[in-house]
Amino acid sequence: MEPPVDRVRISQSAKDQLIKLKRVTKIDQWNILCRWAFCRSLAEPAPPSPVAVPTDSNVEMTWQVFGGAIGDSLAIALKQRCYEDGFDTDREALATQFRLHLHRGIGYLAADSSIKSSENLIITVLKSTEIIQYEDLT
Repeated sequence: MEPPVDRVRISQSAKDQLIKLKRVTKIDQWNILCRWAFCRSLAEPAPPSPVAVPTDSNVEMTWQVFGGAIGDSLAIALKQRCYEDGFDTDREALATQFRLHLHRGIGYLAADSSIKSSENLIITVLKSTEIIQYEDLT
């Protein structure tokens, strides 16, 4: 499947948030944290707010690096989400929604004070997707 973007670029604000997440989770790769953030945003029922997202940091990766082995699945999930939210599914609309979801997800993860390790990150994302129940974690 054709990816929504060739290159993934993030804002300076998102870079700063990712640096914090790298420090607390000990996950060194931008792409892994970005994948978690993207999925975290997709799990939200409401679409992200349509805000301008600058690409003013030096963090950049190809879609292949971002998505890795699940790149096609991530692109399909985004396309399905756009369809469900009533957006076009052309490449431009997918690229816009991808950037919005990525940045919203980074913000959500960085703002979550319960994330103090990689285990907390996994639990947080799994709870948000309702894959596991809160009671299962206690």
